[in-house]
Amino acid sequence: MYNVAVAGTGYVGLVAGVCFAEKGSNVICVDVNEEKVKMMQNGISPIYEPRLDELMIRNNKAGRLHYTTDYKKAYKDADFIFIGVGTPEKEDGSANLDYVFEVAKQIAESVERDCVIVVKSTVPIGTNDKVEKLILKNLKNKVKIYVASNPEFLAQGRAVDDTLEPSRIVIGTENNKAKEMLTKLYANFDAPKVFTNRRSAEMIKYASNDVLALKISYMNDIANACEYLGADVEDVALGMSYDDRIGSKFLHAGCGFGGSCFPKDTKALYHLLKDEYNYELKTISAAIEVNVSQKVILYKKLKEKYSDLNGKTIAVLGLTFKKGTDDLREAPSIDVIKLLLNEKVKIRAFDPVGMNNFKKLFPFQIEYCKSSKDALNKADICLIFTEWDEIRTLTAEDFISNMKTPVVFDGRNLYDLQDMKGVEYISIGRK
Repeated sequence: MYNVAVAGTGYVGLVAGVCFAEKGSNVICVDVNEEKVKMMQNGISPIYEPRLDELMIRNNKAGRLHYTTDYKKAYKDADFIFIGVGTPEKEDGSANLDYVFEVAKQIAESVERDCVIVVKSTVPIGTNDKVEKLILKNLKNKVKIYVASNPEFLAQGRAVDDTLEPSRIVIGTENNKAKEMLTKLYANFDAPKVFTNRRSAEMIKYASNDVLALKISYMNDIANACEYLGADVEDVALGMSYDDRIGSKFLHAGCGFGGSCFPKDTKALYHLLKDEYNYELKTISAAIEVNVSQKVILYKKLKEKYSDLNGKTIAVLGLTFKKGTDDLREAPSIDVIKLLLNEKVKIRAFDPVGMNNFKKLFPFQIEYCKSSKDALNKADICLIFTEWDEIRTLTAEDFISNMKTPVVFDGRNLYDLQDMKGVEYISIGRK
C-alpha cells in the first residue's frame, strides 16, 4: 500500500484521490478550505459527479481516504504527491500557474523522505521542468524528489469511470526511478500505459483536448453551412460517422462547447505558442473563434425572429455546459442570459443540478423553477442549452399545453423534427 497525497479537491484532485483509495492506496487529500474538508470527511462531495459520494463514503469507512488542511502533515511521509489544483485562464487566455507553484513550494518545505511529485493538473508544456527547479531550489531536507507528468483524461459527468477504467495512462518522466514507481502505483489499472518524457506528456493532454474542441467547432461550422445550403447536419454527421477514420463521437452540432477544459486548453496552447515562440496555431485559433460565435447562436436566431423582445417571458431549460455536471464554466447559457437581460425580458429557468450555482451569478435577475414544465408555464419562447434527460423527454404536447406560444429554440437538437408538429421548432443545422 502506497501513501498518496493529493493537493487540490476539485475535479482533478478529488476524483484522483478517491480512485487511488478505491484501488487500495492510503490517500490524504489537501485543501485550504476547512468547511470543504469537513464536508468531505462526512462523505459529501463538494462537486456534483456521479458515483463520487458513494466511493468517498466507502473509502472513508475503510480508513483509506483522509482529508486535511495541514499540507505539512500530508506531504512529509508521502510516497507520491499529486498536484491536482486548478490552472484557470488569465485575462489574456494563458494559464494561471500560481496554485501549482504555491503547492510546489509547500512540498519543498515539507517532504521528509524520497518521493515522486506528480503534476496531474493540465499545465503548459515545460511546467514540469519549472516545478522541478522550484522544488529543488527550496528543498529543506536531504531527500530525493522525482517530478513526473501524469495528465488526466476524464470527462465531467463520468469522471470516476474514466479514472478507474481509463482509455490510457500517460506517464512523462525523465528518469527510471519515477517510471518504476508510477508503474507499480498503476499496476492494477487495466489500461494501456504510454511512457514518454514530461514535455510530450504535457503536450498529449493539450493535443487530445484541442482535437476534440476542433471537431466540435468544425461540426458547428458545418451545421451553420447546412442552414444556408439546405442540408441536414444530422444526416451529414451520420454519413461521416461510418468512416472509421472519422468515427461517430463529437459530431453532434449544437450551441458551442463550455466547461473547464476545452475553452481553457485551446486558449492556453494557442497563447503559449504565440506569446513565447511567435508561432500561431491557426487551426486552434479557428476553433476558438467559431466557438465564441456559436455560444450565442440561439440569441442570434432569436433576434432574427423577434426585433423586439421587451416584455417577453422566456423559459430557459438547462444551465450547465452539459448534462451530468453542475459546472457552469463557459456555459453558453450565461452568455445568452446576459444578452437577454438587456432586452428587458422575464426569464424562467430550470436545471436539475445547476441552479444553486447559477443563483450565485444571477441571484435575483431570473426566476428559478422546480421543473421543466414549470419553467414553460405561460412562456412566449423556450431556449434549450443542456441535454438533460428531464428535458430530452419533453414532448411537443408539453410545449403546446404549457407555453403561451410554443416557440422553441433548441441548442442541442434534442427532438426529431417530425415529432415537433404544432411547435415552431428552431434547431441547429437542420431543415
